[in-house]
Amino acid sequence: MPAAPTPTTAPDRLTQTLLRHGLRQTPVRRAVLAAVSGKGYALTGAEIEQEIGADTDRITLYRTLKSFEQSGLIHRVIDDTDVLRYAACSIECSAGAHFDNHVHFKCGVCSHTYCLSQVAIPAVQLPGGFQAERRDFLLSGVCQFCQAG
Repeated sequence: MPAAPTPTTAPDRLTQTLLRHGLRQTPVRRAVLAAVSGKGYALTGAEIEQEIGADTDRITLYRTLKSFEQSGLIHRVIDDTDVLRYAACSIECSAGAHFDNHVHFKCGVCSHTYCLSQVAIPAVQLPGGFQAERRDFLLSGVCQFCQAG
């Protein structure tokens, strides 16, 4: 009697995401991707470092963040502080184009900055001679989690 075929394990979500964006599987990349995609709000580099473990080389971490941004996995989030934050991109983003044209919301209670992917940045008609290179739109107030508490 022939042996039963061994089941092949399907690649997990992190593996599929990295493969789809043409990135090699490394422990740091997997950890960073898990940290950023596992939160419902944008994280600072220091928060990501804390999530993945302080023993990670900081240069490797920031190179990973840069390659993730270039390949459309994450985007930078600008809020009312001078601290740069990172959030997971939508599935439609790629190395060639970011489709994260959405509003961000900063909670004054918990200080988390959320991507409101369902709320598009309104069109703005610029005067002649002006050319926008980046569009950021930040609302502030109290998030649904802090209102419930």
